[in-house]
Amino acid sequence: MTPAPQAGVEAALLALPTGVFRGQTGNRRYVVSKTLFNAGKSIKLVAEELGGNDYISLNFYRLNRGARLHPCEMSAQKVSDFILNLRPQTDQDDA
Repeated sequence: MTPAPQAGVEAALLALPTGVFRGQTGNRRYVVSKTLFNAGKSIKLVAEELGGNDYISLNFYRLNRGARLHPCEMSAQKVSDFILNLRPQTDQDDA
């Protein structure tokens, strides 16, 4: 079983907008999709790098016995770092 996520990952994931949005981490830009299931107890996040090959995919579960982060074929550290560093693009960023 995947261990509980490091401190701050759950809060950072919950703070991201629901739906499809653009975001940036470092000098990489992504299109991100965040979907809620089970009244927000389950979250699916997928991100594809714009103009690059990076791909992030994870499921996050808020269970009675604690939170669980399930990366899809990548390390928990990679998805945790991505979530903690992702900055959603605002409308002002387009101007």
